[in-house]
Amino acid sequence: MKYRYRVGALLFLLAVITFLDRVCISVAGPRIQEYLHIGPHQWGWVVGVFAIAYAVFEIPGGWMGDRFGPRITLTRIVLWWSAFTALTGAVSSYPLLLLTRFSFGAGEAGANPNAAASIASWFPASERGRAFGVLAMAMQTGGALSPLLVVPIQIRYGWRASFYVFALVGVVWAVDWFLWFRNTPREKRGVTSSELNEIGDAPERHEHGLPWGVAARSGNFWAILLMGLSFGYGNYFFLAWLPTYLVRARNFSERDLLLSTLPFIFGACASVGSGVTSDFLLRRFGLKAARCRIGMIGLACGGLFAVLAAVTPSNWWTLLLLCMSYAGLTFHWPMSFSVCIDVARKFPGSMAGAQNTAAQVGSFLSGVVFGYVAKISGTYDLPLILMAPVLGFGALIWLKIDPTQELVPEGQTEHSKA
Repeated sequence: MKYRYRVGALLFLLAVITFLDRVCISVAGPRIQEYLHIGPHQWGWVVGVFAIAYAVFEIPGGWMGDRFGPRITLTRIVLWWSAFTALTGAVSSYPLLLLTRFSFGAGEAGANPNAAASIASWFPASERGRAFGVLAMAMQTGGALSPLLVVPIQIRYGWRASFYVFALVGVVWAVDWFLWFRNTPREKRGVTSSELNEIGDAPERHEHGLPWGVAARSGNFWAILLMGLSFGYGNYFFLAWLPTYLVRARNFSERDLLLSTLPFIFGACASVGSGVTSDFLLRRFGLKAARCRIGMIGLACGGLFAVLAAVTPSNWWTLLLLCMSYAGLTFHWPMSFSVCIDVARKFPGSMAGAQNTAAQVGSFLSGVVFGYVAKISGTYDLPLILMAPVLGFGALIWLKIDPTQELVPEGQTEHSKA
């Protein structure tokens, strides 16, 4: 097996573990809310503080990858989040839960940008669409596995036990990654010269990261951030609110929550389809079509099916339409990181960090707004309907994104631009 595919396998496992840990609290949410006697607006802050901490520390996490490489950076990230995954299972009060989830988000920030930096170094441009598609599929696999693992564990051993189990899995991955992985193919013994030629030269790491002053003058930069914010707003419903929505709005039982795995199965299929379709469009129509058409279609479908899910009276049709909505979002997801490498090839961690920061701001708004709207309106359907205009706006923003236009042209720096 070629070494870059082994790197892809490790990143696949990372993505699975990431979503296992994230979705774990969502699946355990109804039990935790009952145990702590908290309402929807308070739960909104539990999921919201994770997102805002993630947003605040995302750019520093991406910069660390550009500066020190993803080997040591991802090791630190996974060990940190594993510790706070375990601590989540030990909380006994609402304030402690808020503090733990904030610290969890701060520690996990930078995981996706460093995965993107690893792909930028180890995979040629012609394979990156598929690589990100498989990475996105892995996240959905983690999301799909989470209900199947968490529900039986919490029924038999209580909700706390699931957090302890997942924390241990993260520690095992971190040790394996640190011992085996190297930041570039040329640093890894055993990589053949033919594979090095296939991969091409790895992007040079820059000590100071992305020249933010230069990037901020680009309309492309701001369009990518707005796209990320829109995606984060819609996507976070499925990570933070889906089980609570199914129980509170659609009267699903705890055992029925096993069905909350279905959106992630749809998402896994859509993720792979996104990567394959992008690489096909790249060969036939060029880079802009490969990224922008998929991004636009994905967000538009996510918004449309969310509205239909909220207004249908059938619980089972609601679940199916939510599956279609999430499939649209995950069809879009690989492009949100691929375009970061396209426009900032020398600074993939920093640009992916900036995009994901915007996505986490959207996640924070989604988590908190959903809770307050549900509390004030007395229905969980209205905040779901409000996702549609946000995702529609994100779909239109793709018209302003040009992946062929570099943010920092060769030889240009903040000093030369001044």
